[in-house]
Amino acid sequence: MSAVATPELELAVTPPAIEEIKKFMEGEDDLPDSAGLRVRVVPGGCSGFQYSLNIEEESRQGDHVIERDNIRLFVDMFSAQYLNGITIDYVTNMMGSGFTFENPNATGGCGCGSSFSA
Repeated sequence: MSAVATPELELAVTPPAIEEIKKFMEGEDDLPDSAGLRVRVVPGGCSGFQYSLNIEEESRQGDHVIERDNIRLFVDMFSAQYLNGITIDYVTNMMGSGFTFENPNATGGCGCGSSFSA
């Protein structure tokens, strides 16, 4: 019996995004060392899917766990298929500030920048 190989997941996080994630994590009380940021895709938004970021105390079975610059990212198997190759950035401009997602897998999107179709 052969083991099922977990597909590779490439996910880039820019230095501004890493700094903002660290600020969020530091702002949470009593987080264990196993805590990280869950990056996922959920149904919804004006284009079919939207991105979701949540701090969680630990990864779940089957998650991809990516460690970069002293932060930990958790990505579930469903989301991984849509997030492979993505770049997460944090930008500040006249419209405000927030995380942006450059997704090579998206076939469409909308003006809000947080919704896409694949």
